[in-house]
Amino acid sequence: MSRVAKTAVVVPSGVTVSINDDKIAVKGSGGELVVSQNALVQVKQDAGQLSFTPADESREANAMSGTMRQLVNNMVVGVSKGFEKKLTLVGVGFRAQAQGDKLNLAVGFSHPVNIQMPQGVSVATPAPTEIIVKGADRQAVGQIAANIRAVRPPEPYKGKGIRYADERIVLKETKKK
Repeated sequence: MSRVAKTAVVVPSGVTVSINDDKIAVKGSGGELVVSQNALVQVKQDAGQLSFTPADESREANAMSGTMRQLVNNMVVGVSKGFEKKLTLVGVGFRAQAQGDKLNLAVGFSHPVNIQMPQGVSVATPAPTEIIVKGADRQAVGQIAANIRAVRPPEPYKGKGIRYADERIVLKETKKK
């Protein structure tokens, strides 16, 4: 059995989990998330815990049980606490401004870049050079943060661009004569 799937998912108070034949739905204060159920994994709910076991002895079922356990765990954490990614802008004149569900970026192009946030993901700019992406769905938060970073990734010579707050850029030395 997968090492990840051996530990049960603890469901905190205020979070409800409903298991159907084809999907698992998790509802909490942060919203509602749904994942489709896999036929290779058996899910059991008892005493505020979810346990995941492979349906058979195949390698795919073993791997999928750990994957399903982690997906459901991320959903439980997302609807109870939420996820967030922090990005910083490095460069002269680089600015970000959140307006409702849109993010306006001025990152050295001749035009401003506007990014529309999807449903369930919010963006905030506490400072003109900081961006915070928040939401309940871990995959959506990470994908939006990656899309924002892809507008102007950090370049290797001066380090200018949009980077994650905890990202370290190794600067290259300039060409010598």
